[in-house]
Amino acid sequence: MVLRERVFKMRNPSSFNALVTGLLCAFMATPTLAEQHKCVVAAVQPLAVDAGVQAFESGGNAVDAAIATALTLGVVDNHNSGLGGGCFILICKPDGTILAIDGREMAPAAATADMYIFDGKVDTQASMRGPLAVGVPGALAAYDRVLKECGKKKLADLVLPAAEIAEHGFPIDRIYARKLKDKAPELAMFPGSKAALLKKDGAPYAEGETLRQPDLARSYRKIAEYGPEWFYHGEFAETIGKWMAENGGILTANDFANYKTVQRNPIVTTYRDWQIVGFPPPSSGGVHVAQMLNILEPFDLKQEFAEDETRGTHIVIEAMKLAFADRAFWLGDPDFAKVPRGLVAKTYGQELSSKIDPTKVTEVAKHGEPPEAKASVFQRHTTHIAAADTEGYWVAITATVNTSFGSKVIVPGTGVVLNNEMDDFSSAPGVANAFGLIGDENNAVAPGKRPLSSMSPTIVLDKQGEPALTVGAAGGPKIITQVLHALIRTLDLEQDLAAAIAGPRFHHQWRPDSVLLESAMDENVIDGLKSLGHKITTVEGSGITQAIELDKDGTLQGVHDPRVPGKVGYGQRID
Repeated sequence: MVLRERVFKMRNPSSFNALVTGLLCAFMATPTLAEQHKCVVAAVQPLAVDAGVQAFESGGNAVDAAIATALTLGVVDNHNSGLGGGCFILICKPDGTILAIDGREMAPAAATADMYIFDGKVDTQASMRGPLAVGVPGALAAYDRVLKECGKKKLADLVLPAAEIAEHGFPIDRIYARKLKDKAPELAMFPGSKAALLKKDGAPYAEGETLRQPDLARSYRKIAEYGPEWFYHGEFAETIGKWMAENGGILTANDFANYKTVQRNPIVTTYRDWQIVGFPPPSSGGVHVAQMLNILEPFDLKQEFAEDETRGTHIVIEAMKLAFADRAFWLGDPDFAKVPRGLVAKTYGQELSSKIDPTKVTEVAKHGEPPEAKASVFQRHTTHIAAADTEGYWVAITATVNTSFGSKVIVPGTGVVLNNEMDDFSSAPGVANAFGLIGDENNAVAPGKRPLSSMSPTIVLDKQGEPALTVGAAGGPKIITQVLHALIRTLDLEQDLAAAIAGPRFHHQWRPDSVLLESAMDENVIDGLKSLGHKITTVEGSGITQAIELDKDGTLQGVHDPRVPGKVGYGQRID
């Protein structure tokens, strides 16, 4: 089965039409049918996509291609992700089983709930920058695990090409150059980061200049030679632990040795005629994408948007608010907190849906109360990679080091950007993190705990349980709403996938009480939302989405987000 035949129909022929057309023409190339038949990978950086295609062409499958892409992103896009961060991996295997591997970072053994409170006040900078911001990285362990379970290639085969790029260098693009410029003062605070990523005088590299990372190349080659043992039980862990002890950190070599990936049960819900497969806690994305779809299901969104785009947009915004209010209170690491399964119950979604008034803004004062909240619980800056092949593997990987360049720490000699995922914990109830999200006790810091994440790798199955779409995004809490946009625009509004991803987005996360709108949104809709009582903040861009679908011709079609110079790559070989 394939996705139903869809035609992209714009209701308001405006400047938005011109924007979408321009974006699609500028950034997307339509592959031939022959190119679509075998395998496809989409990501945010062309060199990384090329590495994925090479994995295909050398006999790998979609899992190999996705991991090759992820490892290369750790070199050419390491302000977003890399070996010093974590990931969630969702794989639909040819036999229909779903594999959900949690490679989220973990808090060090010495972490405490009050570790960011000094003299009675929360130091929000300590959880975002420097040694106390770093959790135990999980990405490499997760990549190695899925390769062993589902891949055809060895880890070394995929690591060494990335090492070559790190050694010989690559021309940085406008996104990387902008991130370097913005974060150069913070990177310069740490000698290892300054030496690895800035010029000798501390100036950032400009767009088009070549960045070489010999220390990172050495780390990659050590992993190729000795495997993840070198990283978690050997020289790398010891080097990090020694530096932390000398610089006020609490992360130790033992924390690395004790890291474990976790295989979790995916969240499988239904939305109209489709099955939606999402990632469970500590991802909040899988829960709240499902919850928002449940809230929206009683509405005929196709008709609502056709009759009045403002009203349709308003209804979706109200669903976002209700879900994010629940996120703030209920969500956390299921190995430590009781996260109610009732959040994704159809009856609870219908209950929340009834609170939406299509004619005006409704205040959401607090979280809801899902059924059996204590009895039925889940068991114990970012990038997204989508890959699929005709063998039957569909892959969604969302990986991150959190904010740009994570903690800003590179321990000298390693080349690896270390995450600042400790900021994704609640440093204190009601205190906002770097993304403005607030949390409660369920997401408090604890030893060995995994912080709550918005990462939302998602796979859509048809009535027969066959994969039809894989989608995921980058952008902090906007990840969740980006995935929601992709789903309702394709499944409800019957838009073409490329247009659904290119179209203007909106986001509401309950607190702060404001709708974040991309400036390309139709002005009439913006004015209409204001008249309904919404507070509006406009931005140029709102996150990055990657997706692959099985189109109406039965061929694999990849789409990258036109907001950045990403790429879709196609391979021909499946052994």
